[in-house]
Amino acid sequence: MTDNWPNHTQPWREWRDAMNGPRMHHGWILAGKQGLGKREFAEQAARALVAEEGIPQPTGSHPDIVTLTHLPKDDKEEKKRDEGKPYETKRNISVAQIRGMQQRLTTRPTLGSRRVVIVDPADDMEASASNALLKSLEEPPQGTFFLLVAHRPSRLLPTIRSRCRVMRFPLMDRGEIASLLAELAPQADAKARELAVLSCGGSLGAAVTFIEQDLAPIAAVMQNLITQGDPSFELRGRLAKEIGPRAKRERMQSVLDLARGTLADQLDKVEDANRVNVIDGHTAMVELAAQAPTFNFDPGLLVVEIGSLLARAAPASERANV
Repeated sequence: MTDNWPNHTQPWREWRDAMNGPRMHHGWILAGKQGLGKREFAEQAARALVAEEGIPQPTGSHPDIVTLTHLPKDDKEEKKRDEGKPYETKRNISVAQIRGMQQRLTTRPTLGSRRVVIVDPADDMEASASNALLKSLEEPPQGTFFLLVAHRPSRLLPTIRSRCRVMRFPLMDRGEIASLLAELAPQADAKARELAVLSCGGSLGAAVTFIEQDLAPIAAVMQNLITQGDPSFELRGRLAKEIGPRAKRERMQSVLDLARGTLADQLDKVEDANRVNVIDGHTAMVELAAQAPTFNFDPGLLVVEIGSLLARAAPASERANV
């Protein structure tokens, strides 16, 4: 996305100190909100770790860096990927992917003495995949290191967390995001970029997604819901129309993130009498966002639930009417 991540200064300092230390820890969790450049950091940190003096390093794909991430959903989507087109992915990282990686670990690294395995996002592993990965973390092959990118580290097995060192990635401030967004999305009008910065919750990735998916009209309806309520259900109807009748999973996840950020931002604006409603709404939205990727929610009902949670957080809450 960008080579200039201002929030990576401390993580890089921590990583370089570890590399220069007497014994590099074999397992790392790169923790933080989605859209903070953790994947980019993992790829660059992995290259820094496997590079050895006197051994030429490839500029493209590296044989000693293994990356596990979401695969295409089916053969049709795999063909789109191979053609360089946008494609839909499976919901989880499977145990078959972990076992395939483990089979590679039975051989020595190709170029040097070290190998890095990146799992992104590690909090989307199937339960059986997590248990399989745990075995590698418990008895890592010599020279093998693991970088687990995690947007929600609490979803990882406690036994995985206990065997890894956690590196946290801080949120970015609005000025940093606005400056980078002007470079990354110069085609967007100034008002859309401003709304993206205000709605992204400190995540550059979320701001870019806001522009790419044209979430500004959705953000406007959400703001009306949270300030006015929706006793007539009119705003919820408008929300459904703006989201679209057949929204893909990635768009729905962006909508959920936007709703969660809208509620969080509202906490700084409301009077004490209404803070409980906003806090309750935010808690429920966080739970809904966590469940949505793994449960087959009806898209229409999911939109209604999102709108209802926002409406309940409005002053003079309509809690009794929904």
